[in-house]
Amino acid sequence: MKISAGAAAQPLERRDWIAGLERGLAVIEAFDDQHPRLTASQAGVRCGMTRTAARRYLATLAHLGYVSTDGKLFWLTPRILRLGHAYLESARLPRLVQPFLQSIAAGTHEIAYLAVLDGDDTVYIARSGVHRQMNTGYMLGSRVQAQVTAAGMAFLAGLSESASEAWLAERTLRAYTPYTISSKERLRSELQRFRRQGWALSEQQMELNYRGLAVPLFDRNNDVQGAISVTMPINQETSADAVARLLPVLKEAARALRALI
Repeated sequence: MKISAGAAAQPLERRDWIAGLERGLAVIEAFDDQHPRLTASQAGVRCGMTRTAARRYLATLAHLGYVSTDGKLFWLTPRILRLGHAYLESARLPRLVQPFLQSIAAGTHEIAYLAVLDGDDTVYIARSGVHRQMNTGYMLGSRVQAQVTAAGMAFLAGLSESASEAWLAERTLRAYTPYTISSKERLRSELQRFRRQGWALSEQQMELNYRGLAVPLFDRNNDVQGAISVTMPINQETSADAVARLLPVLKEAARALRALI
């Protein structure tokens, strides 16, 4: 029997599946901004396991230094960042794209990003910007619902229609501002338009007075691997002017990277 952990996962033979590892990672992922501290009972509910089982996993994670506790509540420690840092240090794509982000930022004076799609979210795995901007925008590892970011929509538009439709069918779209696309029918229409034109524009979807512009990043096999984008305040610049100023730079980077990925 083969087991799959999601649409992006490869099937796994049952003899190779380590259930304890899956459950331990599920306990780690139970913590988020809405649940920064959990009891064993709460962790068990969020992970679909008993209080006793959740407590054993939490106790093991505490012994390893990934979790701290006051005897009742548990919370993640900074040691957990080692897991994400290992990806950023070892993954080829962020290292390959970083010089291009530097060039985009230098030429446009905007913050440039590399993002990928992970489930519901756009995840930012590389960024660059002028020095004064480094404390603004998305930080490395930031996760944002995909349909409210230009990068997320560019990535989705870079997928085949059947793949983007499968993604959309499984999602609940949340509204963040009065401009957020929270209708599946409207998002479907927007993705079709972005697919035809080869780029995506997002305005005030996540935060008022901010826009993002992104292009999908394809490899030599025409498979989408990520999206490169810039974000900026809208200020007095029109959408047309922003696209005219930034899109050629993003397209040029995407073309150059295609031959390298």
